[in-house]
Amino acid sequence: MISKVTKLLFAMMLTVGTVVSLPTEKANAHSKTVQIGDRYGQVWNLQHRLQQLGLYQSKIDGIFGPKTKSAVKRFQSNIGIKVDGIAGHQTMTKLVNATLSKNEIQMMAQMVHGEARGEPFKGKVAVASVILNRVDSSKFPNSVDKVLFDSRAFTAVADGQYNMEPNDDAYRAVYHAIKGWDPSKGATFYFNPNTATSDWIWSREQITQIGKHIFAK
Repeated sequence: MISKVTKLLFAMMLTVGTVVSLPTEKANAHSKTVQIGDRYGQVWNLQHRLQQLGLYQSKIDGIFGPKTKSAVKRFQSNIGIKVDGIAGHQTMTKLVNATLSKNEIQMMAQMVHGEARGEPFKGKVAVASVILNRVDSSKFPNSVDKVLFDSRAFTAVADGQYNMEPNDDAYRAVYHAIKGWDPSKGATFYFNPNTATSDWIWSREQITQIGKHIFAK
């Protein structure tokens, strides 16, 4: 789960317009120590997660070299643990808690595309932020997949638009939300006032409107 503290900690690293890429191998949490000289599998995962936070700017190549070590050291320094450039259990546990897996990012990108296709980029980031805000709230499930597929939570699941192939903006929006940009200002709901049929949604505290969506608590 990405906490509010973690998102604020890395907000300063946000660089609008940064193009990011996803690794081709599955990114899972692990307990194996990863360090200089290691290659592939777990290094893909490490680089992928460091890139989400803006700490690793190079190509995700699965090779633990000096640039990866430097990124690990910056992460360790930022969160106040031993700075040695080695991704051991403590470092990886905190990194996993601060980021998302490839599969989670893929699911979020599909939801952002299905829900906010045609909306301004800021609105796409806001939709991604709502998903993370729900994960972070005790009122909702505590994982990305459970939030996304909670009963009647998102229209895109019900009408099949979730299954569409996301574009680059959808992925970028997810990464910006992970880094801490929250245009929704902490919202856990959003709706289109022109198409909303639920009286209940109008009872929520409205925060802001971006494009066609009103964001609310």
